[in-house]
Amino acid sequence: AGFVAKPTAQDLSDAGIEVIVGCRTLTDAQAFCKGIANARAIHLDVKKGDLLDAEVAKVDVVICLGPYTLHADVIKSAVKNKRNVVTTSYVSESMMALEKDVKDAGITVMNEIGLDPGIDHLYAVKTIDEVHKAGGKITSFLSYCGGLPAPEDSGNVLGYKFSWSSRGVLLALRNPAKYYLDGKIVEVSGPELMGTAKPYHIYPGFAFVAYPNRDSTPYRERYNIPEAQTVIRGTLRYGGFPEVIRVLVDIGFLSDEPMDFLAASSAGKAPTWAETTAKVIHASSTSEQDLESAISSKTKFRNDEEKNRILKGLRDLGLFSDQSVTPRGNPLDTLCANLEEKLKFEKGERDFVMLQHKFSILWPDGSTEERTSTLCEHGEPTSETSRPLIEELKKYGIEMKEKTVSISLAEKK
Repeated sequence: AGFVAKPTAQDLSDAGIEVIVGCRTLTDAQAFCKGIANARAIHLDVKKGDLLDAEVAKVDVVICLGPYTLHADVIKSAVKNKRNVVTTSYVSESMMALEKDVKDAGITVMNEIGLDPGIDHLYAVKTIDEVHKAGGKITSFLSYCGGLPAPEDSGNVLGYKFSWSSRGVLLALRNPAKYYLDGKIVEVSGPELMGTAKPYHIYPGFAFVAYPNRDSTPYRERYNIPEAQTVIRGTLRYGGFPEVIRVLVDIGFLSDEPMDFLAASSAGKAPTWAETTAKVIHASSTSEQDLESAISSKTKFRNDEEKNRILKGLRDLGLFSDQSVTPRGNPLDTLCANLEEKLKFEKGERDFVMLQHKFSILWPDGSTEERTSTLCEHGEPTSETSRPLIEELKKYGIEMKEKTVSISLAEKK
């Protein structure tokens, strides 16, 4: 949950509401609660059903801000205990499968109420409704969003820092994508996703790349734009991010297949990162030269400059080092333990969000127009992320700026 959870807990505490903060690691929950008057920490492993049920039964509302893969377990417990649930995540198939149980239990489960998904929905529907009421049609809808470190704090090989679950971030990169482009459905497999990333211009001062995010096709119906020939919802990252992720995929570090030597309960000393990397990529030894050679044999680089940049980045992340890993059973989760330490926000650093909708509009007289709706917001140093409809957001100074960027009139005979 990272920076998302703390302002939520603080606001609830300030309103006089008791907040119970559950985390797999009790010391993390205790550190989280420090300075929040009405918050107390508990150890909670969502995968232990009896423990989860006991804690859910004690509260009025469950706010689940952990990895989306845990939401279905939380909702099942909430159904048993007839407790309401709030998440910021997309509604997954496993969550949707519980819809009847939720209704039968008479509870409410609210989802997609963060930045993306959440704020993006509000401003998309706002503009679409305005255009439809004026007689126009939306011929194309593009929506891209990124939660990132501020540019001055993005100095690592990924150009990224984790303000929420590192596992959630990396799992999302394995998802396939689907969208409408010029009236046709385009599908992209998970392993191919990073290969579709392309530079995306919003403001001259930012070097963004963009790639599609999950399944955009239902939004033609959800946003009531059946006329739209192109509908894409996607993710923004700084340039260089997709190439690094593609390499991590190619060499097997985004795999959650169990590996015995990474079992947390393994007897003896934890392996070093060099030993771990060698076993994951099947290198002939743990020497840096052999590790780099094995990586190069499993992936492709566009040129020597990219190769050197990425290999240096992996070295900076410690993947070739003699430092012991924190074993978590598989390459993905073990990598997450490392990234959570190496790529965390340090004191004085800021996070940053960029969200832009781009609407192509056809008016009844044949003229066309392109309209954008843009949110560019920085967090506070050593504080939390930008805090989360529309009028309420303005109280926090969060408002998307709308702009008509081009108009052309069709020739009239």
